[in-house]
Amino acid sequence: MAPRVQLEKAAWRWVESVRPEDIHREHIEIAYRICVPSCKRGACRRNCKGNPNCLVGIGEHAWLGEINENSFHNIDDPNSERRDKNTFVGLTNLGATCYVNTFLQVWFHNLELRRTLYLCQNCPSSQSNWWEVLQEAWDYEPRSICEHLQYLFALLQNSNRRYIDPSGLVKALGLDTGQQQDAQEFSKLFLSLLEDTLSKQKNPNLQNVIQLQFCGQMSYVTVCNQCGRASPLPSRYYELELNIQGHKNLTECVTEFLKEEKLDGDNRYFCESCQSKQNATRRIKLHSLPRVLNLQLMRFVFDRQTGHKKKLNTFISFPEQLDMGPFLEGKGIKCVYELSAVLIHRGVSAYSGHYIAHVRDARTSDWYKFNDEEIEKMEGKKLQLGIEEDIAETVKSQTRKPKCSKGYHCSRNAYMLVYNPLSVPGFLQRLVDRDNRKFEEWCLEMADMRKQSVDKGKAKHEEVKELYELLPAEDGQQYEFVPLEWLKKWLDDSTVTKEIDNGNFLCSHGKLHPDKVGEAKRISVKAAELLFDRYGGGPRLDGSTLCEECVGQRCRVLRLKNQLAEDFKEVTNLVKGPPKSDEGYWVGKTSLRSWRQLALEQLDEDEEETKHIDGKSNGEGPNQDEDEEEMKTFNEDILCRHGGLSILESERRLVTEEVWSKLRVYFPRAPQFTQLQEPCQQCLRLEREGKENEALNRMMASEQKSSLLNLFQEKNRPTLTKWPQETDILYIVPLFFVDEWRKFIRRPTKTTPVSSVGNSLLLCPHGGFMFTHDSMLMGDAQHIALLWPGEWEVISRHFLVDQPISICRISQATPNGSSVEYTTQPELCRDCREGFIFQQQRDMREYAQATVYVRKVIDDKRVSTAPEVNVSGSEAEDEREEPVAKVDGEQDPDFSQIMHAFSVAPFDQNLSIDGRCLTDDSATLGSLGVIPESVICLKADEPIADYAALDDVYQVCMPEEGFKGTGLLGH
Repeated sequence: MAPRVQLEKAAWRWVESVRPEDIHREHIEIAYRICVPSCKRGACRRNCKGNPNCLVGIGEHAWLGEINENSFHNIDDPNSERRDKNTFVGLTNLGATCYVNTFLQVWFHNLELRRTLYLCQNCPSSQSNWWEVLQEAWDYEPRSICEHLQYLFALLQNSNRRYIDPSGLVKALGLDTGQQQDAQEFSKLFLSLLEDTLSKQKNPNLQNVIQLQFCGQMSYVTVCNQCGRASPLPSRYYELELNIQGHKNLTECVTEFLKEEKLDGDNRYFCESCQSKQNATRRIKLHSLPRVLNLQLMRFVFDRQTGHKKKLNTFISFPEQLDMGPFLEGKGIKCVYELSAVLIHRGVSAYSGHYIAHVRDARTSDWYKFNDEEIEKMEGKKLQLGIEEDIAETVKSQTRKPKCSKGYHCSRNAYMLVYNPLSVPGFLQRLVDRDNRKFEEWCLEMADMRKQSVDKGKAKHEEVKELYELLPAEDGQQYEFVPLEWLKKWLDDSTVTKEIDNGNFLCSHGKLHPDKVGEAKRISVKAAELLFDRYGGGPRLDGSTLCEECVGQRCRVLRLKNQLAEDFKEVTNLVKGPPKSDEGYWVGKTSLRSWRQLALEQLDEDEEETKHIDGKSNGEGPNQDEDEEEMKTFNEDILCRHGGLSILESERRLVTEEVWSKLRVYFPRAPQFTQLQEPCQQCLRLEREGKENEALNRMMASEQKSSLLNLFQEKNRPTLTKWPQETDILYIVPLFFVDEWRKFIRRPTKTTPVSSVGNSLLLCPHGGFMFTHDSMLMGDAQHIALLWPGEWEVISRHFLVDQPISICRISQATPNGSSVEYTTQPELCRDCREGFIFQQQRDMREYAQATVYVRKVIDDKRVSTAPEVNVSGSEAEDEREEPVAKVDGEQDPDFSQIMHAFSVAPFDQNLSIDGRCLTDDSATLGSLGVIPESVICLKADEPIADYAALDDVYQVCMPEEGFKGTGLLGH
């Protein structure tokens, strides 16, 4: 099938030889592409949107072949989440909780710990009244951390699910599921919390379970080198934290943990016998070992260079059977442990990665790998760490994995080793049974939904097979149109089929728009009847709804576009001759110069009106009032604002009636003015009035200028610094009034005359004056202008004055001579003045961004070390000898700017201003008295040599909160 653009051109090719008044039915059907051949199945890769008769590639292929029941639903088999027989249950990862899941699996496989938790009396079974026990058991829900752990272990033991959700316990612990915590720290805190919970049990056999399971005894023994006195410090431990750096096997790690440490120098020991500090030795002695020995391999260490934790990917060898007897104080004791769990951290960073656990089943001795929901059983009852646990995935290490002897394992990711030497209570089993019932109900519900989807798909399959064969409209037979998108949704089983909506296909005449036929499909009347009966909708569009008016309008526009070039040449020749008397028409010169372009734009606009855009019918386009200047049409350039003929004869010319008739074809709505048309009378009257007003303004400006010549020329002006001797009173007006008045004097015909003096701008809400004589000397005078008494009299005659303002000098004789005071009328409003000053000071201390200078000094000599970064164009202070380096104000002002400029680290910076040390690191600049343009002095703890003693200031654009929390204040 031809491309869509070719189909569009073919639909309107006939307009070249057919006038709008000669259009017949056959032309309309060509425009609507009624006779375009339909496509056969297999001939089109995709549906031909430009062909209303193409009914292939709309989704029918999914229904016309063999039935595949799986395509009728997207519901997975619920039994895929059912726990297989003789398998363990996994734990869902809630985001970043894999470290929690690993420990939960290890603790669950500790049968003694599990049995102990089941016996805890924090549940309905602890009630004395059997009826209360029975009643509460039906409504029992875990609340405490211990209860949640009990329920979780019961689910891990007897659930029908392949994996369970630990969110109840995680929420009770208050853990952030999106942030990975330190696994070793979590282990310590959780065991401590569990120990505290069990210590409150009434049963004495349960109170010390954590100690019996995980707690051992050791002591820190310090021996004085002088007197030989030994000072033991007993202590308990729940795991041994072993340093792995520089070691190859577990024995070396334990040996270093117990090695002797020398205490000398500043680290000397205070001996109570000697009553002085003495050199000594200290070592750890193991007195007893717990039943479950937890060995923490310290893979996550603090890096002093970066200030962050890092992971040590050191290979460590460890045995399946560990004899801890040689490390105990009592020699000859045999204490052999068997490896029961290995916790693994995948990844190279201490802040990311993934945790998994290898755990040995105590009943069968089989090894399992627990990876959240996934559980893998190892073959041959052997621990198999696998390549993914032993090699850091994202780093190609130069260190090869060492060979391990029989009975030993080697890993570079193991961070905890666990060595070791029951029925569920009824109330917990009832909770498990309830969860299992929910799971079975969910399985039945999913299976029923799958069946309903399959049944619905089979029914749709039969419907499509029945209707699709009826869709094509035969030549010469009646037909209707339906939307292509609706047909696609009808054939898409994932979409709920709605009623048929043809409303977006209508033109302004209520018929099928020609431009929409490419998005519709022509189908047989029989198929349309069945579809509308089953799904409803409308309006129905048949062969009688092909719009003859739209086709005729499009034909006229296309023909005029083809004729435009020929008419342009003819009009160009005709306008060269003058029109005959009384037969001409006025045309704007601008319009005449660009009429071809305007005609083309008008034709494009007319063609757009015949097109269907965004579901709007003809005449419902954009609001033309929104941008009238861009919508100018031909001959509007000679229209005045009243809609009449413009009075500017230089902007128009006469053309002959023949020229005008050709132009009217392209611009039928253009304004028309004959040669005898009179110009707009309103414009003529306004022109006369405008000239009179300009004359009045010139005369007014001349009179005001002559009477206030010194004010206009800024000559002989009074000042407060040198009060004129010839007068004791001066008048005050806003400087804004004087500036506007001078503009009018300079351009009286272009500027509006000034009619009033707005002195209320200088007064407070109570009518008092806002400035004092001293404040005006200090800078407030930039808002006012001073007038001589004679000038004030002239201004009072020519302008409206809302409130006179004056300042008076009063001389008084005193015993010590004469004194001068200054008063204002109206008098100063002290309350408002104090508020104004307070706000000025507040603005100086509370600012969003300002320039602050930092000067480096050494031994009271200023030293230049600041690089020139983004040098500012502003001038430096007079005392500076070097250009000022200015940091772009958009950069974040933190301690790194000062550190970069002066090579002084934050902890070596001593900052001061006006002799005051800035030591409060949490304070703001304003609270420390650092206002804009202040100079902060920087003195480093260690002087930097090899610099000339030059005066330099480092200029920093920083926000008022610049010091807060950034360490800018050093120490």
